[in-house]
Amino acid sequence: MENKFLTFIKPYLSYIDNGQFFRKPLSWLYTLLAIVNLLIPIYVFYIASKSGIFNSPAKFVIVFLLLWMIIVFAGWVSFQLWWDRKSRINMSSTTDDEFIATPALSHLIQTFGEWIGTWIGLVGFGFALLTTIILGKEGYYLGENLGIPYLSTGWIAILTMPITGFLIIVFSRFLAEQIKALSAIANNTKK
Repeated sequence: MENKFLTFIKPYLSYIDNGQFFRKPLSWLYTLLAIVNLLIPIYVFYIASKSGIFNSPAKFVIVFLLLWMIIVFAGWVSFQLWWDRKSRINMSSTTDDEFIATPALSHLIQTFGEWIGTWIGLVGFGFALLTTIILGKEGYYLGENLGIPYLSTGWIAILTMPITGFLIIVFSRFLAEQIKALSAIANNTKK
């Protein structure tokens, strides 16, 4: 006997069981992160101008403006990454799958790793290259002034930043694929 009092929660349970409960909010998060990546260059410019970068010697201003163009490019690439992945999160599982949260989490891990690796590869490499060539040992002061002292300068950083970004992308993708593989195996053994 179907009693409305006892079954009014069925649409909610169906929303959880078919995976939309996990995929839809992640899609919204991806959209938000895409927009945030468009705003990051504006925020960096604001912080830099507030810190007095434009009162510094000309070579610091030139390096900052060149670096800011790299940040704008990285922000645009990252926007596109999150925007593309927001539509792909909906394909991470089907309504027939029993394990639906695991592929969604795997997709988040993969996309987050791609994003961080891209930023480190582009901005880290650009910072290291520009500061090493133009500022030399004074490059450290630009990082301090911008509030990012963990960015390195020097020839070693020029080599390691793109490699580090690449390895982050590879590792996050590997981890995500392992999680997806376990989920796929579990879903296929049910059938």
